[in-house]
Amino acid sequence: MFIPKRILFQKNTLDYKIGRNIYDFFKTNNNIEMIQLSNNRIKDNIPGEYLYDFYREGKKTLVVGIKKGIKFQTCKPSAHYQLPLISGCTGQCEYCYLNTNLGDKPYIKINVNIEDILSQAQNYIDSRFPEKTIFEGSATSDPIPIEPYTNSLKQTIEFFSNSENGHFRFVTKYTDIDSLLHINHRNKTEIRFTLNTEKVIKNYENKTPSLEKRIDASIRLINSAYPTGFIIAPIFIYDNWKEDYFNLLLKLKKSLPKHISHPITFEIISHRYTQRAKNIIKEIFPETKLPMEEKERIFKYGQFGYGKFLYPKNEIIEIQNFFETQIKAIFNNYIIKYII
Repeated sequence: MFIPKRILFQKNTLDYKIGRNIYDFFKTNNNIEMIQLSNNRIKDNIPGEYLYDFYREGKKTLVVGIKKGIKFQTCKPSAHYQLPLISGCTGQCEYCYLNTNLGDKPYIKINVNIEDILSQAQNYIDSRFPEKTIFEGSATSDPIPIEPYTNSLKQTIEFFSNSENGHFRFVTKYTDIDSLLHINHRNKTEIRFTLNTEKVIKNYENKTPSLEKRIDASIRLINSAYPTGFIIAPIFIYDNWKEDYFNLLLKLKKSLPKHISHPITFEIISHRYTQRAKNIIKEIFPETKLPMEEKERIFKYGQFGYGKFLYPKNEIIEIQNFFETQIKAIFNNYIIKYII
């Protein structure tokens, strides 16, 4: 559970249930600075003149806000739309794309007007009827660390459980999932966990739970009959990488219960980065050992008009062949959604 160093309440957020719940949960904790903003200038209330310090202080900050505007961003191929409940993440993964997307907004922000957000989700569902509409709850966030005192995911899962054509999914590295275990989700919510080798977690995934704790949390959700999946990402090629990823798959298989309600899904994503991401990462983590040598990559433009440095095609094929072969050999009831 995320315990912030400071909480910034934007105007009128205490008029909402989630805002009031957060205030009541932390109001007796003298170690937390509670600030009610009059002008909604978030950055003015987070210390740090330079990005290195601002990033670290931002990661200790919870902003309580209100979602303005009703248009949702699309979210292909993961879903049809982003569901803008939360932005930001408490982790400090050195490779994370949020270092670029939210480079000047490293704090975690919860939108308290969840009724408005879910009402707009229903409008999108109605507009696509009778087609199924899928919403992604973690396109720019990891929503789990603040769930124990917001219950925003719980309310969202309950909303989609009563939706005829709406479905919800999100991904996490965190384990604060107790409030989700006894919801009658009616198979409308898919929860995925991001996994990686112990080497990658130790070297690059700062302030995140261990591999064992993530797998344990996923087993509890599987036992609660949630559709559950695993994103193994980002895949790094290093000495003995195949052995390490094989052991990861084997450890997961040995941990899974014998009886599973839904096929386990896999999404496999190789490491890639943009030049802007590299520049920001170097500023935030000046001693990083992330493999970001352009001479070892190929440059390719993506669907959003900017280029990324990818592993060469022959190495991508090697990754694809390895995971297809090993997942097929180790698992029975599974679906590989993609390997890229």
